Amino acid sequence: MSPVAAPIAPVVAPEAKPILTEEDVAFFHREGYYIARGLMSKAECDLLMNHYGDLHARKAIPGYHFTSMEEAGGDILKVFSRIMHPHRWDALGLKYLLDTRIHHVLRALLNEEPVATQSMYYFKPPGAKGQAFHQDNYYLRVRPKNCIASWWALDPTDPENGGLQICPRTQNVEILCPKKADLELSFSNELVAPPEGTKPIPAILAAGDVLFFNGSVIHGSTPNYSQTRWRRSYICHYAPESCHEISEWYFPLLNFDGKVVERCKATGGGPCGTEAKGNH
Repeated sequence: MSPVAAPIAPVVAPEAKPILTEEDVAFFHREGYYIARGLMSKAECDLLMNHYGDLHARKAIPGYHFTSMEEAGGDILKVFSRIMHPHRWDALGLKYLLDTRIHHVLRALLNEEPVATQSMYYFKPPGAKGQAFHQDNYYLRVRPKNCIASWWALDPTDPENGGLQICPRTQNVEILCPKKADLELSFSNELVAPPEGTKPIPAILAAGDVLFFNGSVIHGSTPNYSQTRWRRSYICHYAPESCHEISEWYFPLLNFDGKVVERCKATGGGPCGTEAKGNH
């Protein structure tokens, strides 16, 4: 399959504002995604990877389920499961959730102020399962409008190491009721099959690239088939300021000044991707 095609954003110094053109914004609204190439520096990628790797080694992640390979039955993803909401207790996670460059891109794509809802850190070591195709707003329940994801590649990502795959132009697909996923391949239970005629494409990203995509866009990943390469990523979700409600699981919401934003509780929703029993 061909790599994801997108306008290439300029490489920027930390805290500098990226420049999005009208064509960039039009591409996002037409295709459902946009890649900000080189938005974050390699040094920042290394900083996050070393930081969360060290916290994992020291068993210093609040609420995290630590286990050995023996206890995990050989499932490496149970040993290195994702970290949910690190911004709630970790200053570095909060810093990048509310990063000014991310803010600038979101503001341009949404045409309004964004509200921060969630952060996740994925280790995805060699041999780890993927995540079946899904739609993020099935979990966030943002209404009206939709949520938006920022998917920051800390390692270079491609099909071999379980990089993300997206279905362009599915941003206008209604939120579909998931079916059961293949748990031999996916750590999460739900599967939303791409509509007939829709061809998933791999998001081939360099370290420091950030993929932004609409909350209805169908996306997922295969297992990490590489024997040596990790696929670490920092993933955050946001909602437009004009939204009225969102799943309670994402409270407290924050604006980019770090202040709590109040919204109504949506019915249902929960963590982005319901983990199969035994995956923590």
